[in-house]
Amino acid sequence: MVFLRGGEEVTGATLTRFFGFHVAVLPGLTTLFVLIHLALVQYFGISVPPGVEEHWKASPGKARQMKFFPNFFLRELMAWYIALGVLGALAAILPWELGTKADPFAPAPAGIRPEWYFMFMFQTLKKIPAKVWFVDGEVVGILLFGAAGLLWMLLPFFDKAGFGRGRKFIMGAGVFALAYILAMTFYGYLGK
Repeated sequence: MVFLRGGEEVTGATLTRFFGFHVAVLPGLTTLFVLIHLALVQYFGISVPPGVEEHWKASPGKARQMKFFPNFFLRELMAWYIALGVLGALAAILPWELGTKADPFAPAPAGIRPEWYFMFMFQTLKKIPAKVWFVDGEVVGILLFGAAGLLWMLLPFFDKAGFGRGRKFIMGAGVFALAYILAMTFYGYLGK
């Protein structure tokens, strides 16, 4: 946590460090993951639903395919140009006001809450004790959420033919995770 805060306490260095992460590190990691994804799609091909896959095996000549370069690449490039054009136009026509400058030494406003998509994490971190064995509780929570995200990202590699009972376990774990997310989100908004 000292590394993330930039010291022992939350200061202006913490804001600078988080700004650096959001501007340099996270976009770089996102670009790396997109490139890895594209390489895996090129190597393994695009997966299809099981019913469609059996239909394609019965009539292999009817499988619709597109070369990545130049066809798919140029189509995606045009979509990105259009999206960036719309984003640039919105930024020029309707600029977003930044508001007042943040004071890192001011106390947090009473009753502050995160956005709805982070509410279940916020509530979970509030329920974890301050110390779990010899580790800070917030570190344990962040590590658990990171491990769950990594597992979710690796699920396509676990889904092999003949996985059988494991597929039911993964489906049950997914339903449990969704129910947990919904329950903790509603608890965060309804509870104090």
